[in-house]
Amino acid sequence: MDSQLRDIFFQLLRIGLWGKGKLSLGDSLTENNWITIRKYAANHTVEGIIYDSFPYLEEHQLPPQSLRMKWAARMDQIERHNAKMNEVIAEQFSLFREHGIRPILQKGQGVASYYRIPEHRISGDIDWCFESDGYMQARNFLKHNHPIFQDTAGFSLDYHWKGIHVEHHKRIFDFRSPLVKGYLKKLLANYKDQQERVLIHGVPIRLLAPELQLLQVNIHILKHLITYGIGLRQFCDSARLYYSVSAQIDSQVLKKIYQKTGILKWTHNLHKLLEKDLGLPKTAIPFPYPEDTDTQWMLDEVWSSGNFGFHDARYEESKKSSNFARPDSPRRLWQNFKRYFKYAPQEAIAFPIMHTYSKFIGKDSD
Repeated sequence: MDSQLRDIFFQLLRIGLWGKGKLSLGDSLTENNWITIRKYAANHTVEGIIYDSFPYLEEHQLPPQSLRMKWAARMDQIERHNAKMNEVIAEQFSLFREHGIRPILQKGQGVASYYRIPEHRISGDIDWCFESDGYMQARNFLKHNHPIFQDTAGFSLDYHWKGIHVEHHKRIFDFRSPLVKGYLKKLLANYKDQQERVLIHGVPIRLLAPELQLLQVNIHILKHLITYGIGLRQFCDSARLYYSVSAQIDSQVLKKIYQKTGILKWTHNLHKLLEKDLGLPKTAIPFPYPEDTDTQWMLDEVWSSGNFGFHDARYEESKKSSNFARPDSPRRLWQNFKRYFKYAPQEAIAFPIMHTYSKFIGKDSD
């Protein structure tokens, strides 16, 4: 995609994300232009957000009718999938509670509730985390009631429930560094009474407190940046979350949390990208970032890698290995280590150690 079309893509993304603005466009886009935009929207799982910009466009700026119909059909598919996910979330939350298990909804549909049109956020699966020993309680519940699950790397397990992919996570936050484990435990205890609720099918589903939701969403972004990359949807999540909860949080406390967990320097980059490229109002950014913060390199990398690095055209012709999930993995991992070591050294160093541990030693087994 050339730079002019990329600029139009980001204009559409901002309009759809915030529900305001006008598209600055000279000549009308061709059908091939729109096909390219749709391809990149799919690569970054922001098809719904781009679609939500259409009501704000002038008639001559819209995609051809045939493409709009295909896009509308895709939106219907996304809406149906999200509705099914919500059914499963309400059912599972109630079921877990009946068995004395205290789940917390991570990311996904919990973050979707902060969007203008929640049902248009693309969500791949349901992520549960648990208080105290809830993870093992839930695992034992599955063994007796839904035994077709698998323990996976990353201190997690996954399975399908009524056709929906579900994951359970031992760790509430995606930090790899063991140096912050004790601090995170204290944070969870301190914010336990400030947990949020989102109503799904009449069931009040528990979410983390706003400060911890931000920490959870943002460290998830960094985790994937350090490995194979991540798409724009997760940055949109962060932007919508900041916008929605900024009035509820103590900005200086949040800054201290980022500092104590070793990611403050990277967070400055994140904040500038959210403001400059995604249109997050400056008033929703909790504390100022340095004026010389450079984010173009990070945006370019996110743009190229796409959703979890699966659509990175730079490596389409690279050799694949049975030992890695992506083509040319060693080189990609080394390059990202060098990029992010400067901004989050603890996480960059801990990644290969904890990933190896979780893959070969840290899995549960019966």
